Amino acid sequence: MTIGVTRRAAVASALAVAACGREAKSQAVDVPSLKAIAPFPIGCSVMTGQLGDPDFTTLLRTHISQLTPEWEMKMEYILQPDGAFRFDAPDAIAAFARANGMRVFGHTLIWYAQDSAAFQRVAADKPAFAAAYRNYILAVAGRYRGVARGWDVVNEPVAEDGAGLRDSLWSRTLGDLDHIMRAFDHAAEADPQAVLFLNDYNLENLPKKRAQFLRLVDQLLSRGCKIGGLGTQTHIDIDLAPGAVAATLKDLARFGLPVHLSELDISTNMKKVDLRPVEDRLRLQARQATEAAEAFMALPERQRFAFTLWGLRDKDSWLRGSAGTGPADRPAMFDDEGRAKPALASLAAAFRT
Repeated sequence: MTIGVTRRAAVASALAVAACGREAKSQAVDVPSLKAIAPFPIGCSVMTGQLGDPDFTTLLRTHISQLTPEWEMKMEYILQPDGAFRFDAPDAIAAFARANGMRVFGHTLIWYAQDSAAFQRVAADKPAFAAAYRNYILAVAGRYRGVARGWDVVNEPVAEDGAGLRDSLWSRTLGDLDHIMRAFDHAAEADPQAVLFLNDYNLENLPKKRAQFLRLVDQLLSRGCKIGGLGTQTHIDIDLAPGAVAATLKDLARFGLPVHLSELDISTNMKKVDLRPVEDRLRLQARQATEAAEAFMALPERQRFAFTLWGLRDKDSWLRGSAGTGPADRPAMFDDEGRAKPALASLAAAFRT
């Protein structure tokens, strides 16, 4: 997902945060190891460049038990324009996870936003396209058979307005539902033991989109689709209406499948220019974290697949980039220096119960 930000708004927010720096530092808190107290895996997104940072890896080893490659297991990285495969980065993440007793979650096999030139060349030949589609999924999911505990097989299939599914090279060539059915079939063929997820975002703050996501799951399951779990990314902000996260998880749970809260971050800067003190925004962030954790804990134990943070420290977050909410945002559970924030303490308190 992408969120626009103007240069003037980003600069204004950055100045406001700089002025409140000492106030924000006072919010640092001590928390126990999340993975030690949570009765389910605690995940985090990673990039290989971060694995050379000892401060980052110390936090990972202390709190995290599952790694999701943030970008380097996506098609844009793996599949080269000439059809060759590149596995150096995802292999490195898998090796780090293995060396540190963590499990791997695969992200992602099919995503509307990425369609390689290798696929575009054969789009006019449906049999050749379908064969390449299967080959890609078998090659990637098969490489990490027995390593990846689960996969986001199809990522973000539902249109933002909730009116239907997204248009993509996959849907245009193989069909709206058929490209999803095929993806799950091929992923199950590649690794019958992996838990196979349908994953989407904005399910918390766009009720029409969530309703369409639920209809899609019903349709797919009625056709025998090999969906093994449902993921809600949970990219939310401090002003999200109370109860929205809980309602989303409750809706997803009705299928009886494992649920992955798959990409949690809580933006403090969605309004770009926000005159509320930083400490007030961090309290609101902690309140949202409490709801997310308590709602996840309320799921039946067998449905709690994993609780994943999208970015460990504020400075690691994709929201800090030009496509996000800007450099003033503080969306992660740790600050830039790796100090635990009130939101992390909220997660720990909920997981203890």
